[in-house]
Amino acid sequence: MKQMITRLLHYKRMTAIVVFFLIMQSIVELLLPTLLAVMIDRGVVNQDLSYIIRIGFIMLGIAALGGISTVISSYYSAKIGLGISYQIREDLFKKATRFSLHEFNAIGTSSLITRTTNDVIQVQNFLIFALRMFIRAPIMALGGIILAISVDLSLSLVLAVAVIFLVVLIISITRRTTVLYKKMQERIDDLNLLLRERITGIRVLRAFIREDDQLDKFKENNQDLTETAITINRIMAVMMPSMMLIMSFSTVAILWFGAMRVEAGAMMVGNLIAFIQYAMLILFSFIMITVIFIMYPRASVSAERINEVIGLDFEITDAEEAADIDAIESIEYEQVSFRYSPESEEVLKDVSFTVSKGQKIGIIGGTGSGKTSLLHLLLRFYEPVSGEVRINGIPLPEISQKSLRAQIGYVPQDSFVLSGTIADNISFACEALSKEEMAEVAAAAQLESFINEQEKGYQAEVYQSGKNLSGGQKQRLNMARAFAKNPSVYLFDDSFSALDYKTDYLIRKKIQEDTREAIVIMVAQRVTTIMDADLILVLHKGEIAGAGTHKELLEESKIYREIVYSQLTEEEVS
Repeated sequence: MKQMITRLLHYKRMTAIVVFFLIMQSIVELLLPTLLAVMIDRGVVNQDLSYIIRIGFIMLGIAALGGISTVISSYYSAKIGLGISYQIREDLFKKATRFSLHEFNAIGTSSLITRTTNDVIQVQNFLIFALRMFIRAPIMALGGIILAISVDLSLSLVLAVAVIFLVVLIISITRRTTVLYKKMQERIDDLNLLLRERITGIRVLRAFIREDDQLDKFKENNQDLTETAITINRIMAVMMPSMMLIMSFSTVAILWFGAMRVEAGAMMVGNLIAFIQYAMLILFSFIMITVIFIMYPRASVSAERINEVIGLDFEITDAEEAADIDAIESIEYEQVSFRYSPESEEVLKDVSFTVSKGQKIGIIGGTGSGKTSLLHLLLRFYEPVSGEVRINGIPLPEISQKSLRAQIGYVPQDSFVLSGTIADNISFACEALSKEEMAEVAAAAQLESFINEQEKGYQAEVYQSGKNLSGGQKQRLNMARAFAKNPSVYLFDDSFSALDYKTDYLIRKKIQEDTREAIVIMVAQRVTTIMDADLILVLHKGEIAGAGTHKELLEESKIYREIVYSQLTEEEVS
């Protein structure tokens, strides 16, 4: 929470304005009981109407000044709180966009979403409320105590007892709720994860008739969250009546002992009324402090979760003098090994190969053989455990990530489609794309006929996650995005799996024609997709089990032959 409060330094002028008007507001509220006491003791008791009216107008003017101060302080405190929450959300998003896949997996997507939304709102609400009450409540409490003592010292003992009871109540509630609020935020994470997975996979759930089972799981998580929230609210439900009870007993005690002192002539009626108002101001101030302490545990937990993300050191960073590259002429893997965690088995083992400008490499192998991991290392989504990946002879860590990825056109295994329009998706990596260039890359990805069928053409709507597109259409849209970038290297990660053979052939033909000066690396399950590659790597359990052309591998690699004959007839092979 300390880091969140230090963000106030960016709003020094606004904070000064808030503090000034809060002091004004507090002074006004402390003056009014004194003026009321004077009105009663001098005006009402002496039946002096002109004096009552004069003091009444003074009180009205002071109250108006207090109202203006309240509006201004509320406006600027809200502006500061919202400004800080805006900065926090931006910092979280910036941080998340630079995470490695390891770091994403460690925190979790659903947790990142919760931290960027719910947790930020908790911190925002606390800052807005605390910014006002941290100034106002102490001034009101301290000023009220001083003025109450100046009115009558003996009656102040009643207030002292009430304050002690309030402090004990505050401490006990704060200790209990801190643990519960942390648990509650964790339960919100769990529920968000469950919702995200189940809603995204709703078609699979229906296809396997698992709605009832998943509903039971949702009920279980929802019940856990609800019970935690109910426990917190039970504590809150006890708190407010307890405070009101303390205030009520205090008022009765003050009236009781105050009446005795008035009757004895030791105190005037106006002073008694003023003392009661001071007592209420003091107790109200302590209630506001209590509310701050009640809000603090949840805001503190949220701030801790936010700082956990913002303060996380990046696993993958650029060297201090990282080089920028204008083009990729060669890629070299030298004895590269990789595992996802220290406890897991190696996904890649001593992988070595070289590819140069104008070459096309095909990568094939069984599920889990490390094909996708090989591409992720080139993109620096992960770092190898041992060995080295070099670009143009330069080790990957010595090249800036931005410069590296600017030269790579990546088509992922799981097609990534943005909600928006077809044009938005194609121009995602190249916003300055002209209509002619967009039509050219759409034709290269065999999207022309599909787009022409749409009533709005390139402005046709694409739903979230491409729900209104087929698997093949999404893959082609991803390819068009990569083509629009016109990079030095094309990475196709099993990007032809949802295409029919004709479309597959036409796109590969277009790639061969248009990317003669680029490096093309294709991960594929279909042999036909990579048969014409200059070099084919056969991966088996993370190792290169064969390397060569299609003809060479048919003769030399048993694994490759098995893959080929499982997909093609002897006539097709020959």
